[in-house]
Amino acid sequence: MQKKLFYIVVLLFSINISAQKKIKVACIGNSITYGYTLPARETQAYPAQLQQMLGSNYDVKNFGKSGSTLLNRGHRPYMEQEEYYKAIAFAGDIVIIHLGINDTDPRNWPHFRDDFVKDYITLINSFRIANSKCRVIVAKLSPISNLHPRFESGTRDWREEIQQAIETVACVTDAQLVDFESPLYPYPFLLPDALHPNQEGAHILAQTVYSAITGDYGGLQMPIIYTDHMVLQRDRTLQIHGKANAGARIEVTIAGQKHNTTANNNGKWSVSLYPIPAGGPHTLIITDKNTTLQYKDVLTGEVWLCSGQSNMEFMMKSTITAKEDIPLSSDGQLRLFDMKVKWPTYANEWPASVLDSVNHLQYYKKTQWQSATPQSVSEFSAVAYYFGKMLRDSLNVPIGLICNAVGGSPTESWIDRRSLEYEFPAILKEWTKNDFIQGWVRDRASQNIKNSSLKGQRHPYEPCYLFEAGIRPLEKFPIQGVIWYQGESNAHNHLIHEKLFQLLVNSWRNNWGNDSLPFYYVQLSSIDRPSWTWFRESQRKLMNKVKATGMVVSSDQGDSLDVHPKNKKPIGTRLGRWALNKIYQKPVTPSGPLFRNVQFHNGAAYLTFDYGKGLHSSDGTPLRTFEIAEYNGLFEPAKVEIVGDTLKVFSTKIKNPRYVRYGWQPFTRANLVNEEELPASTFQTSINTQH
Repeated sequence: MQKKLFYIVVLLFSINISAQKKIKVACIGNSITYGYTLPARETQAYPAQLQQMLGSNYDVKNFGKSGSTLLNRGHRPYMEQEEYYKAIAFAGDIVIIHLGINDTDPRNWPHFRDDFVKDYITLINSFRIANSKCRVIVAKLSPISNLHPRFESGTRDWREEIQQAIETVACVTDAQLVDFESPLYPYPFLLPDALHPNQEGAHILAQTVYSAITGDYGGLQMPIIYTDHMVLQRDRTLQIHGKANAGARIEVTIAGQKHNTTANNNGKWSVSLYPIPAGGPHTLIITDKNTTLQYKDVLTGEVWLCSGQSNMEFMMKSTITAKEDIPLSSDGQLRLFDMKVKWPTYANEWPASVLDSVNHLQYYKKTQWQSATPQSVSEFSAVAYYFGKMLRDSLNVPIGLICNAVGGSPTESWIDRRSLEYEFPAILKEWTKNDFIQGWVRDRASQNIKNSSLKGQRHPYEPCYLFEAGIRPLEKFPIQGVIWYQGESNAHNHLIHEKLFQLLVNSWRNNWGNDSLPFYYVQLSSIDRPSWTWFRESQRKLMNKVKATGMVVSSDQGDSLDVHPKNKKPIGTRLGRWALNKIYQKPVTPSGPLFRNVQFHNGAAYLTFDYGKGLHSSDGTPLRTFEIAEYNGLFEPAKVEIVGDTLKVFSTKIKNPRYVRYGWQPFTRANLVNEEELPASTFQTSINTQH
């Protein structure tokens, strides 16, 4: 009996020693840490899920207090709550702090913002007094979505100020900084009430903290666009970046270069490659000693992103030139990265499995770089292929084309969330019922997601969606520029599109860190849709509002009934002209005639054009579709005379002309071209203005 008691005492002592050796983790925060809104917070809140991830060697405690503020003069200071005193008594070895959300309340931040950094430092110091060896991890705030009732009245902007203050606190106190924003930000459906994560969202926060504590980020990983046969941008310092476990030693080798770096506490790393001239093939090797990633047959050349909606998506096999050009398309130095969607937005209702994948941004099929062959080219974007082929023929260097176009997609779906939150928040609200968004777009999206009962169900046409699903995964892979064919799904309102297009260009330029990233786009073609005259004119004027852009005229290739004209070769080569002229300084004319100026005298209008050398008609008949007016809206057909590189436009019915327009029909048979046989853009003049 005594021997048995002895073993029990020893066992209890061992258990006690084991318990004492557990690493204590204190989770400090507000209702998000507490697990408010979760049906079973005791097991679903992020601290509870963190406990399961960390295992029995850790003791994780939840000290979240709903409604608490970091500010000590706020409406519910955390340092005055019972949970704070329990956390101090717990004396955690690791302390994770996620506070500041409630400080965005108008009762708090406007009045006491100057106290925030000092109050946060005081809080951190109190935990270090309780345990002098404690490791402090400070979390940037989790997202607050645009659906929050105070989003525009202060929450959006004050939250951003608090994020910056938290970064300052981490720097001053030498605390580890983790990001609670980025992992949740592209997934607003994980915040059902615009603020509190659901169980899956809490799991993501737990995983974020787990990685921060353990340094385990899943090992060496690269963005999806890194595969064999890829093309890297030539003649430019290249940032190669990826993920690895914290502290992992990374080595990158290519083309005789070797670079070393270390993954930071958040598992991120990057190296800068010296510029590599056009050529190859090279082998890119990335290793962390445990894992080696080897990418073979890598070329260096010119890389372009090709994007937009269905006319960019339109495949080579469906063009009128397919039979002639596809068999001749093999080219080992023209490489394609073809991002095709898993579920086209046809007129049907998507099943639950599709809806869930769409919510998780799993909209594109897996793909890899491949050389141009009749098989790969047949399924690739025709406009992009002809653009790339023109560059290949003219530059004689490797060309890489990335295509992620999505049929029917509106401009707003390609813009990053933050840009819309700050510059156009109204378009984010109830987007399936929002008149800023084209009716066809809303109706088709509503049909696709009809089977979903989830609040916040996502769709590829939703504002921000395709940026998050199709641009973010590219991870800022270096590109030379963008070609863009889109607008059909925004043609209902050219004024809104003007704003959106400028946001789009700025969004992508910010993403790639290049405020002059070339952006060449296609003007809508001809079709019997009344709004397209005004939309084409708006697109023409955008060239003068957005730097480093160029517009391709496509109205001569239109179809009165089909929104998908089948002759894509001229469009691709015209885009190539802009790039060759502006980027590569080749002596090619970039465009057909673009209206420059008008002068009125002696009862006639005299028009001049950029790229207007050798003006004539495309078919040998007199120039047509010109109209002239004294009062806007009361136009008469006009006669036209070519005087050198100037057009004289007049009508015997208009004695004092003040307006001229050309090709002002949705489906137009306008026939003005320059000496290169490139068509003029349709246009309308205005009083005392140029362009």
